Amino acid sequence: MQFGQLKRREFITLLGGAAVPWPFAARAQQPGMPVLGILNATSPETAFYLAGLRKGLREAGYVEGLNIEIETRWAEGQYDRLPALAAELVRRPVTVIAAGGIPPLMAAKAATSTIPIVFTSAGDPVQLGLVASLNRPGGNVTGVSHFGVTLAPKRLELLLKLVPNATVIAVLENPSNPRIDLEATELEAAAHATGKRLLVVKASNETEFETAFTTLLQAGVGGLLVAGEPLFILRRQQLVTLATRHAIPAIYDYRNFTTAGGLLSYGIDLTEMYHLVGGYVGRILKGAKPTDLPILQPTKFELVINLKTAKALGLNVPPTLLAIADEVIE
Repeated sequence: MQFGQLKRREFITLLGGAAVPWPFAARAQQPGMPVLGILNATSPETAFYLAGLRKGLREAGYVEGLNIEIETRWAEGQYDRLPALAAELVRRPVTVIAAGGIPPLMAAKAATSTIPIVFTSAGDPVQLGLVASLNRPGGNVTGVSHFGVTLAPKRLELLLKLVPNATVIAVLENPSNPRIDLEATELEAAAHATGKRLLVVKASNETEFETAFTTLLQAGVGGLLVAGEPLFILRRQQLVTLATRHAIPAIYDYRNFTTAGGLLSYGIDLTEMYHLVGGYVGRILKGAKPTDLPILQPTKFELVINLKTAKALGLNVPPTLLAIADEVIE
């Protein structure tokens, strides 16, 4: 779905209802059974989207415990743990690695040049020097990139529909994430084009959140963009609470911020993204080479608006914005 063509539709979430659990408990490996290693910077509590990976594997003919085993490694928002976790998977050894995000991809790529790696990323893997090209990645790496940093100007546009009179807009970034400079550059140009001043505020751990919001208040920020950063996803409730407490309208990358009480979110459907990853893992297990599998780009984007939060902030949501929302939380 393109940016200007969002239409209202019913949104069925995997977070609610009878979600199918993903069994990660260790099982005795059957002889010859392939092992998928999952390397992620977040934690199991945030991993609802792995249902998409399971779906992709199932469509390719792979079911955990039946003909594939899964090993997971979670960095819990601490990037410095990733190299050791990647090395563990390589020693295991796993058959394929699914790396969730740029930092896990970089750690996996440094750990092995032979085990196939299927990644998800919010950055341009070519620009970051992680693959040779989108059509022919080269080496042992392929995956799905939603170029999340290029969505930042669209998020700014959506936020300004709610706070058109804001003169200063901020972005909250984690300086440990290599995508920070790319996103800040995209936003700086977009903010300048709208006559707004962009303030970049950084927080590399949850203890720095309060300081970051104090900075926002002192600068008279009228709106905030929160980067789709693993640490921020893990601490989304804290960030949403701080934004509400300080009456700062904020937009986020993923819908789980909005369902947690955030104002609005715009970004890719993580479950669908991991569905594509699962399909690629299945193809590699059947003999495909990563270098022959082009980098995929999801086309489904979600705009979610929380009207309850908008009311608490004293904001009127324009009917034109409501009309293009995929989900409205009342």
